[in-house]
Order: sequence, then structure tokens, then C-alpha cells
Amino acid sequence: MKSATVELNRIYNEDCIETLKRMDDSVLDMTITSPPYDNLRTYNDFSFDLESIITELYRATKEGGVIVWVVGDATIKGSETGTSFKQALLFMEKGFNLHDTMIYEKSQSPFGSNLCYLQSFEYMFVFSKGRPKTLNLIRDRKNKRSGVESVAAGGLSVDGIKQKRIRKELKEYGRRKNIWKYGVGGSKIDHPAIFPEQLAKDHILSWSNDGDIIYDPFMGSGTTAKMAMLNNRNYVGSEISKEYCDVAHQRLSLTSEIVETDSCIGAS
Repeated sequence: MKSATVELNRIYNEDCIETLKRMDDSVLDMTITSPPYDNLRTYNDFSFDLESIITELYRATKEGGVIVWVVGDATIKGSETGTSFKQALLFMEKGFNLHDTMIYEKSQSPFGSNLCYLQSFEYMFVFSKGRPKTLNLIRDRKNKRSGVESVAAGGLSVDGIKQKRIRKELKEYGRRKNIWKYGVGGSKIDHPAIFPEQLAKDHILSWSNDGDIIYDPFMGSGTTAKMAMLNNRNYVGSEISKEYCDVAHQRLSLTSEIVETDSCIGAS
């Protein structure tokens, strides 16, 4: 990273807007985070200016960079808040494309209202600054057929005529669908909202390459940093809570011998 005041592979104990303002333009390859939202994400009573954060994220993100925003909605007085949709529209207003609306399906469902179906998912909005520059789509969905077959060259034409058939090799495995399922089992990590490590890893592998810079403005217990480090990416994080920052520091120190003991530092 060009900016001398924001170092790679550090988590800054400060409001993310302060970290972002010290970044140069167009330096981030990817951001992945699960921000505090509604009453589903208590965050030690801290509050955030999301509009300013999104504005700064747009400035600091490279052309073709991607943001994965994992968020859901609370139900208050019988109505879902719609916070997720409001935030998605705000990203679009600030210039981002809504590249994909993905679903994080939870293996377990928390108890909720008896008046509706069990709530078992969160949105994973994938925003891009222009067209994504990196597409390493995971292909682990086994196809029903594989090998060289005769297939239609395309769908029906506008006048209803079938397209000619061509010989095409069908791979054994195809790209995933955009609903990803992960367990949400209990954790010994002292943080109220930890998303699964595999979720972070799968997105990091999908939208970035070795050596890229991954940012998490709400680093929490350090999941993004851990998975970036384990997958040969650089990370930068912001975490306003000293308590959570200390948790992330301890977690990263146990992850690899290459983690420095001052992984979580205060703002300069």
C-alpha cells in the first residue's frame, strides 16, 4: 500500500472511517465484512456513519475491486427493518454495481417469531467498482453429465426457432450456485457475531489473487485477517473496540509463526 500511515497486515484500533481517510485512492482489491446492523449486532454501544464509510470505500477501492457485505435484518414490532436493502441501495447510489445478491444459508436456525418461517439466512451482497477484475469462481458442484456431448448452441431465438446443436465438452464440476451453506456452531471466541472462516475464505479465493490487499472495516475477532493470511493475501483491518481488537490479536498470534506480536496496533 502506498500510504505510509496505513501499513499492510495490521489491524487499527480505531473507527474505520479514520483508517479509510488515510488510504490513497484505488488501493484495495477487496473488502469483506459483516457490519453491525439493527439489534442483531450489538457492538459495545459504538455507532457508525455508513454513508461516509461507503463513500470512502468507493474512493479507496481499485477499479474492478469487490466488496462483500454480509448483512441481515431484525424484526421489530412484527416488521423486518429492510436495513439490508437500504444499505444495498446506498452502495449503488455511491457508484458501486450490485454484481451479485448471494445468500448465506445457516445450517442451524435461531428461535424466532412463531408467526413466520424460521429465519435461516443472511444476504451476501457482492458489489463491484465497475466490472470485477478477478473472477476465480469456485467449481465444486458436480454436474449430472460430463464428457463431450451434443448440446444446443443457445436458447430459443426470438422467433421461437431452436438453435443448432454443437459438440461441447461438459466438465465434471460446474460453478457453484449463489446460495452457500455453512454451520454456525458455537465458538470459544469472545465476539457476538463471527462469520464462518470458510465463508471468508471462499469469497477471498473467488474475488482476489495472491498478494492482493483485503480490507475489513469491522474486523471484530479477526476472521478476515486470518483467512487472508492463510491464503497468501495481505490484509488491513479496522476495529473500534479495543476488546475485540485484543481478541483478534490473540487469534492471529496463534494462527501462524509469521504473525507479528504487534498485529493489532493503535492509530498513529
